[in-house]
Amino acid sequence: MQMSGIPFGTTDWAGIETTEHPGVTGKAFGRTQRFGDVRVRMVEYTPGYLADHWCVKGHVLLCLEGELHTELEDGRSFVLRSGMSYQVADNAEPHRSSTATGAKLFIVD
Repeated sequence: MQMSGIPFGTTDWAGIETTEHPGVTGKAFGRTQRFGDVRVRMVEYTPGYLADHWCVKGHVLLCLEGELHTELEDGRSFVLRSGMSYQVADNAEPHRSSTATGAKLFIVD
C-alpha cells in the first residue's frame, strides 16, 4: 500500500453515511472514507453474520469490539477479539468473516 498525497485530516465516523450489506445471514453496516487509493472503513457486523463471498482484497483489520471469526479458503480459521488484528495481502489467501455475537472493525485496504 502506497500512501501519498494525503494531507493530515481527522474523521468523525458518526458523520459518515452508513451503508448496509446483507450477508448469507446477518448484515454488515459500513462507513467508508477514501484517501486516494486507500480505503478506510468502520464496519459493524450483526450477531449471526456470515459473509456472502470469499474476499481476495488485502486488508489490515483491527477488531474494536466483539469477536470475529475469519475462515481461509484452505480450511484454516482464526478468532479475533477486541484489540486483535490481522493483515493479508491482495490475492494472497481468500478469506471470509463471520460472527456469532457481533463485531465492530476498523479496516484499511
